[in-house]
Amino acid sequence: MLVIKYRKIFYTFSAIIFALAFYGLFAFGLKLGIDFNGGVIVDMNYTTSPDTSKINPALEQLNMGDYSLRASGSNDVILRTRNLSDSERNSVLTALSLGGENPTVKTFDSVGPILGAELQRKSMYAVALVILAIVLFITFAFRHVSRPVSSWKYGVVAVIALIHDVLIPAGFFAYLGRFYGTEIDSLFVTALLVVLGFSVHDTIVVFDRTRENLRINGSEKQKKDFETIVGESVNQTFIRSINTSLTVVMALLVLYFVGPVLTKDFSLALLVGVVAGTYSSIFIGSPLLVTLEKFQNRNKK
Repeated sequence: MLVIKYRKIFYTFSAIIFALAFYGLFAFGLKLGIDFNGGVIVDMNYTTSPDTSKINPALEQLNMGDYSLRASGSNDVILRTRNLSDSERNSVLTALSLGGENPTVKTFDSVGPILGAELQRKSMYAVALVILAIVLFITFAFRHVSRPVSSWKYGVVAVIALIHDVLIPAGFFAYLGRFYGTEIDSLFVTALLVVLGFSVHDTIVVFDRTRENLRINGSEKQKKDFETIVGESVNQTFIRSINTSLTVVMALLVLYFVGPVLTKDFSLALLVGVVAGTYSSIFIGSPLLVTLEKFQNRNKK
């Protein structure tokens, strides 16, 4: 019951985090990688650990503009930059060869701006369609629950929680892009879709327990009010939700600290999204149902 009783405190905390994420997105924006903008990605392998302190000065002399050079594993470096002409490609390979002995080009791929624009559009469509499908599913699944809150309002509350869960990792990466140059790619979009699925699963578990307790309350002719029923439902699923999320968080932490460099941003986006999703499922979704119910009663009076 504490979650429902002190819901305004949790609303305030979420509003602060939400506002910070919103500001980051609109003030800084997301730093799009070559998957979206088009460009070149080069993966170079060396027989020994590469010396990036020799590579960076050579690349800067080429006047390529913004570029990203990161170590991958123990003997690889990955370069991301704009599209290059044939002469610039040779110059880049020469600069990269300064990092160590006997370098081998593992990957030298280009992504055109047309493909990047198409990927941006499809990514937005994918997120929008997932949210629409979730609303329709929840409305259908809870169609027999019409009192005291209509079934479609469960879907609306779930979408509010989902927007919360997507905006927070997006805002977090906007700050990372602004201060650390972190770029987002197609894996980031994949991470957001995974977060959407995980978050709505957790939310539905709590909603389903609320639906069951409403049925029991009606069949046994109990006189518990809606706030009490929702509070009991949250309490009954609280430990399960936390334990489920902790197992995912521990796996993501291992992936972030031990996994390959290329999956670090992916695992970080998932990590932030899963934490935000768990929080919203417990402290935002169900309390919002109570708030809606009280708002309904106030309007009736």
